[in-house]
Amino acid sequence: MKLFDVYPLNNITPVKAKDCILWDENGTEYLDFYGGHAVISIGHSHPHYVKAIQEQIQKIGFYSNSVQNPIQEQLAENLTRISGYNDYKLFLCNSGAEANENALKLASFHTGKDHIIAFKGAFHGRTSGAVALTDNPKIVAPFNAKHSVSFVEYDLEEIQKIIHEKEVAAVIYEPIQGVGGIILPTDEFVQKLREICTANNVVLIADEVQSGYGRTGKFFAHQHSNIQADIITIAKGMGNGLPIGGILISPEFQASHGLLGTTFGGNHLACAAANAVLEVIEQENLIQKADEMGYYISRALNRYQRIKEIRGRGLMIGIEFEFPVDELRKNLLHKHRIFVGNAKSNIIRLLPPLTMNKAFADKFLQALEEEIVSHS
Repeated sequence: MKLFDVYPLNNITPVKAKDCILWDENGTEYLDFYGGHAVISIGHSHPHYVKAIQEQIQKIGFYSNSVQNPIQEQLAENLTRISGYNDYKLFLCNSGAEANENALKLASFHTGKDHIIAFKGAFHGRTSGAVALTDNPKIVAPFNAKHSVSFVEYDLEEIQKIIHEKEVAAVIYEPIQGVGGIILPTDEFVQKLREICTANNVVLIADEVQSGYGRTGKFFAHQHSNIQADIITIAKGMGNGLPIGGILISPEFQASHGLLGTTFGGNHLACAAANAVLEVIEQENLIQKADEMGYYISRALNRYQRIKEIRGRGLMIGIEFEFPVDELRKNLLHKHRIFVGNAKSNIIRLLPPLTMNKAFADKFLQALEEEIVSHS
């Protein structure tokens, strides 16, 4: 049997990793400036993280959610302390797609409505239970004719018009669009959106699957806008590579048995990994470091020619060029041994581990400068 070929793969096989460095089977060293779509938050194979997983798997491993699990309760307490969402509740699942699916389901149950507003360029996982929530026409396909989605620009008048015309359960937005090209709505837009949702009994969902967990210099990216969302979805950096996701839920929502469900969500091993991630983030002050390193990299990029725009916050950075970046990205990987991401045809996307330091940053910046000069 062969693998179902839906992802382009680099002909590189990592066999070892530590912090921001990977090694392949030939001993070749690579700098990881992408972290598996922002999955690696505290660096590869962090010793505290590895120890926590080893200790847990020797005890009970993967047992899931049909018994009391004090590790889940510890995770909820840690998230409360570090996120600032003191009176919210936590529901655990396995991935960002599942987190967003449950968030939309919960919003629909809570409001009795069935229409969703999302933003053009958004990516909220492959499925939402009702619809594939991305405006890519190759992917969008209704799963339930009762539910529908409007994809809009960052246009408050259009949002208000849809709310007045349809039974809108929720507005879901990414504080920073990742797949969409590191696009940020303004803080003023987000604040007004919060007001509109509150006034019209519409649930505001902040999709922090990629932008959360300290990556932007605050624990959640929407906190830069000084608002609270009704539901926050989390996943990627949550387990540092071990699958786990979740939603933080406002106290306005009432829980009942059978309302939401999951098979593997909140299992002991995933929770042990997630607790270790939060402990490292706190102990090593990684939120502040992400802010400082993001500023360092972005400021350095300002001197480079042929860069059209630098977007993002902290260590979630998009570099938009005046030319297609496919060759540039390949050269960074194969000549300079540096993994980066991309978005659209002309954007390099940086999502390195939050343990990134200036030496790693300077190596990337030097390689990028060389490639820009050679491309001129």
